[in-house]
Amino acid sequence: MVSLEGGNGEPDKKLNKYSAGCAIVASIITIIFGYDTGVMSGAMIFIKEELDISEVNVELIAGILNLCALVGSLCAGRLSDFIGRRYTIVLASIIFMTGSILMGYGPNYPVLLAGRCVAGVGVGFALMIAPVYSAEISATEHRGLLTCLPELGIAIGILLGYLSNYFFAKLTLKLGWRLMLGIAAIPSLGLAIGILKMPESPRWLIMQGRLGEAKKILYLVSNTEEEALTRFRDIKIAAGIDENCDDDVVKLPRKKQGQEAWKQLILRPSPTVRWMLLAGVGIHFFEHATGIEAVILYGPRIFKKAGVHKKSKLLLATIFVGVTKLSFIVVATFLLDKVGRRKLLLTSAGGMIVSLLALGTGLTVVQNSKEELFWALCLCIGSTYAYVAFFNFGLAPVTWVYSSEIYPLELRAQGHSIGVAVNRIMNAAVSMSFISIYEAITIGGTFYMFAGVSAVAFVFFYFFLPETRGKSLEEMESIFSRAKKPKNVGS
Repeated sequence: MVSLEGGNGEPDKKLNKYSAGCAIVASIITIIFGYDTGVMSGAMIFIKEELDISEVNVELIAGILNLCALVGSLCAGRLSDFIGRRYTIVLASIIFMTGSILMGYGPNYPVLLAGRCVAGVGVGFALMIAPVYSAEISATEHRGLLTCLPELGIAIGILLGYLSNYFFAKLTLKLGWRLMLGIAAIPSLGLAIGILKMPESPRWLIMQGRLGEAKKILYLVSNTEEEALTRFRDIKIAAGIDENCDDDVVKLPRKKQGQEAWKQLILRPSPTVRWMLLAGVGIHFFEHATGIEAVILYGPRIFKKAGVHKKSKLLLATIFVGVTKLSFIVVATFLLDKVGRRKLLLTSAGGMIVSLLALGTGLTVVQNSKEELFWALCLCIGSTYAYVAFFNFGLAPVTWVYSSEIYPLELRAQGHSIGVAVNRIMNAAVSMSFISIYEAITIGGTFYMFAGVSAVAFVFFYFFLPETRGKSLEEMESIFSRAKKPKNVGS
């Protein structure tokens, strides 16, 4: 057992390797999802060419996954309270694998669309459950780091998708895009098998009254026996169980098993829960309302509008979007538990506003100029990378960490699932409307619009999102029940 005591007598906040391993394995499902997102940006070019589909159909194939993910996320929240966090990840992997096989087969547009829908349900499961599992398995001091891993997984997956586009594009038109989409079935199967070797969430086990199993797992994911017992006691209290109860199994009232969670969240929320729901849903709304999906999914189109025309250069420029995203997610991952959620979030939103204004200006100049302007091309490319950098420095990782940690134990899965559902709605809205919007108000005007939304997001984050760094999951209710203004909490 690793000691928590350092040389100065103070607790040594060393990361528990077992809990880190569990969070890493759970995050593999988001790598697979990220890959699908990244690879689709390039695959759409070839799908449109071979299947000869309209721009409306291109938007549909891009966005339908997220609409189906909405269904998956809402189902997963309730299901994970019944079958557990671990088996929900298994189910997510199997569903996504089925969708990948259908997309890889893809003889025609309807089959391809059906595969996207099936994969979307799996994505909804994955985005709901991976952050929740990581948050519930981790200690307070490293919760930001471990809960951020699913977002890091998405960034890794997107970069792998972009690289896949670049190399598979060299194959024949008929084979290339099908391999791009179908190959994701292989790691999905591996994850479904591998996750069975991981333990269940100890908080879910306690919520089911399975105290003996939960205690054994807490010993594994804690650095000392004292830490494990402290976490065990706090979770029991949060679940409504006597802290002195030594039974291995206890029978809990049905309401403690999540039966009334929807009523507590939607129909009769307390002021504290209402604030939590506003914060959780709001941050998910702004993550995609600020336009990131337009850059991630339609990056090649944006660079083409900016003045890059060769297909290989378009895909190469997109790869650097993935590199930028991954690099700044890694930086943010190690700052979340040191700097705090709020500072990263506000810095991120401020940088996004400036970057989007610059991108909108550059694209407007290029569109209205009769000759190629090198400085405008550089402004467009540089501001695109800056926008991706600022987004992934704060808003991207904080969204998933914050939403998975703020709700009470019995409301966590369903509360987070509502946020994920809103997240997928906004993702789909941007994915399925970006082409239509920029054709209506110009592509530069579209990014000015996203800059305006980012400004509103900054104000929302400042007034409604209190700091949660350094607080245990069981302390969140006290943070959100304080009478003082959210902006003063932990700032």
